[in-house]
Amino acid sequence: MRVLTLACAAVLLSGCDVGDRATDTTDTTMQQAAEQADSKLDAALGAIEPGVEWTHGVTTTGSCDVSRRRVVMTVISRERLGSLLGLVQRSWEKAGYRIKSVNKDEEFPAIYAQSSDGFGIALTVGAERQVFFEATTPCVKPSDVASPTTPPHGPAYKYPVPRPNVHSDFWS
Repeated sequence: MRVLTLACAAVLLSGCDVGDRATDTTDTTMQQAAEQADSKLDAALGAIEPGVEWTHGVTTTGSCDVSRRRVVMTVISRERLGSLLGLVQRSWEKAGYRIKSVNKDEEFPAIYAQSSDGFGIALTVGAERQVFFEATTPCVKPSDVASPTTPPHGPAYKYPVPRPNVHSDFWS
């Protein structure tokens, strides 16, 4: 019994050590990861044709990860929402993302995916069919994180971001 206990403890401790080493040896900083997250959000929004207006959401940081957000300001009609979701999901699949989950709720659908390099990306729909994009980084080397440098596609709003207010002949 004692040998079994020692073997289990060794496995658990070595698992922790491997995880810590993987985090400690990465050369990617939180700022660099945030820039990669911005690039993934740029690609997600760039896949939407015709384009939509968006603004930056709040950036949040953890002890070793960053979340970047974008908020779509274009009004999306109930009839076009499914098209938008399908377009984004297909673009993520084409980019090699693994679709982790799809919430098919009629009012508040969502798509959650993960890139091969460990970034999470999500599209969620809120009140009045306002679309939100979020990219989360894997755990990387802690550093300061600057605000996104990509200019918004439309007005730059401060918190709180208003409800969608931009009409599109196609999406609205």
